[in-house]
Amino acid sequence: QVRLVESGGGLVQPGGSLRLSCAASGRTFSSYTVAWFRQPPGKEREFVASITWGGGLAWLTDSVKGRFTISRDSGKNTVSLQMNILKPDDTALYYCAARLGISTIQTNVGEYEYWGQGTQVTVSS
Repeated sequence: QVRLVESGGGLVQPGGSLRLSCAASGRTFSSYTVAWFRQPPGKEREFVASITWGGGLAWLTDSVKGRFTISRDSGKNTVSLQMNILKPDDTALYYCAARLGISTIQTNVGEYEYWGQGTQVTVSS
């Protein structure tokens, strides 16, 4: 059973930084893609970034390019999302998700089989 546990959320001022972590367990993840999604208040869940576990191929949505970085630590079985220059629009519940497959980039919620419980990020002065 795949288990994903997010941590690292919190309250930060605009322009600040946070680092989210997703601890993954229950599988050998070499053939998996792990992604971060977010759900702003009153809006639908949206793709933020993804990375293939084995090859480390990363993909980020345009609105976070240059500010966010996704990485994985295979030894610790974690995927991290470093978020810099945070804006109020980044306020959301952030979810870690995983899917079996690494050959295509998938940004749709429905393509991901496994989800964490989410961690809240609030950007406000």
